[in-house]
Amino acid sequence: MRGIAACVCVIAAVSGLDASQAVFRAGVDLVTLGVTITDKSGHLATDLTRDDFQIVEDGAAQRLEYFAPGSGDEAVAALHPGLMLDTSASMERDLKLARSAAIKFLNLLPRSEDITLVDFDTEVRVTRYPQRDFPRVVERIRNRKPDGWTALYDALGVYLDGAAAQQGRPVLVMYTDGADSRSSLSFREAIELLKASSATVYAVGLVANSGSARMESQQRLRLLTETTGGQAFFPSSLKDLDGAYEQVLNEIRAQYQLGYLSTNVAADGRWRKVEVKVKRPGLKVRARKGYFARYQPSR
Repeated sequence: MRGIAACVCVIAAVSGLDASQAVFRAGVDLVTLGVTITDKSGHLATDLTRDDFQIVEDGAAQRLEYFAPGSGDEAVAALHPGLMLDTSASMERDLKLARSAAIKFLNLLPRSEDITLVDFDTEVRVTRYPQRDFPRVVERIRNRKPDGWTALYDALGVYLDGAAAQQGRPVLVMYTDGADSRSSLSFREAIELLKASSATVYAVGLVANSGSARMESQQRLRLLTETTGGQAFFPSSLKDLDGAYEQVLNEIRAQYQLGYLSTNVAADGRWRKVEVKVKRPGLKVRARKGYFARYQPSR
């Protein structure tokens, strides 16, 4: 997907971000959430059961209707992984090792229905491959050369536009230095698109800037990922890239999938605040903070 086609997808994604969107729903009315649980030391907690969780929407307790651990057959079967690779000129020094680390990561992913690859520079290119075509994904990653500006937010918009049509568990891992020098979308618009999506987003950021520019790039990647219940990882050097991808993989495997039918049946398109709690003390919950309700105009 190149040039004008990419721009059309981004514009469509932005213009579609209104109250008419039903977001992160596995079915017509089932609200689904990807949830990561860690202990005080930051270690992943993978042994929780359905009875350990509580969900509160706008202050009202909800009944958990669906539960699957990240390593469970249901969650793995519904996985739709995506990889977003920054191939702009600013990545020239780092891209070779970044490609190798990304390929190793894909090799270790659980079996999934498909794999979406987004690579971007001035333009955004996105292709979805079935699992059996994994060698084509590897070939495409290896053939990308660094060039052009960095349209990071536009790439996110294009990916989210495609992920909105998928039923299941979309998980995006993006590798970038965090700088955006070309996008039509603003950072604020990218955040809004993420809030209205069902995807969990992780970032592996090797930020080459220094001082305040470095801090700003890292903070933006943190905000982009944490909006979705994901996380940003910042390896201290290129040699640590494999370890960063391994951390992301562990998070994906450990993520619980929860679903409930909201007691608020109003189809008003409003933002609803959601809080996921665990009964076991000493654990930290990372998940989306809410969703936009389904909207149906009155006649």
